[in-house]
Amino acid sequence: MTALIAASLAWLVLHIGIAGSGLRGALAGPLGDKGFRALFSLGSVAAIVFLVVSFNHAPRTLLWVAPDWLRWLLAALMLPAVFLLVASFSTVSLDPAEAGTRRGSARGILRVTRHPMMWSFTLWALVHILGNGELASTLFFGTFLLTALAGMPSIDAKVARRNPQAWQPFAAETSIIPGGAILAGRNRLVPAEIGWLVPLVSLALWAVMLLGHRHLFGMAPLPH
Repeated sequence: MTALIAASLAWLVLHIGIAGSGLRGALAGPLGDKGFRALFSLGSVAAIVFLVVSFNHAPRTLLWVAPDWLRWLLAALMLPAVFLLVASFSTVSLDPAEAGTRRGSARGILRVTRHPMMWSFTLWALVHILGNGELASTLFFGTFLLTALAGMPSIDAKVARRNPQAWQPFAAETSIIPGGAILAGRNRLVPAEIGWLVPLVSLALWAVMLLGHRHLFGMAPLPH
């Protein structure tokens, strides 16, 4: 368990303590942006390998047992998690310099949230923490949960600093919280911009992962 704690801390320090703070600028200065990105990528690969290996070798200390109704609910929650992930690959970048500086530049899933991938990771991590109910999983998936939640405002701050004039209209019509801008009347849902392929692929991928979860990861997500 000590190795898993160390791996979790290493990942959090790298992604929140360095990449998500002013230390990034301090390190990127002497290294250059390309140098920093290359070093950060190597560090990320090393950290994720350390994290996965430590998790696989950590003892399984049971904290709670998820009831059957909760396991069904968690399996259902993975569908929007998969949808957000697939949709994040089919939309424009968060960067307003790429999305455009005019109002109406946020399209597709960005109308729902400007961080679809981060919310996908958040749901994925939360589902597995609640469903597994043991200490090693809480540490492992909790690491990604904290990274995703802290990453959203951190990304916003970086984009705002890089291009404040472009960021202002983009931020005005979008939100971190899914559906926040729509509920506030600052945007609207346009299903046609997302299309039919994204939900179809999401449903197929969700079904494959649900049915193959035991064979891939050694644990059945649904009650017998």
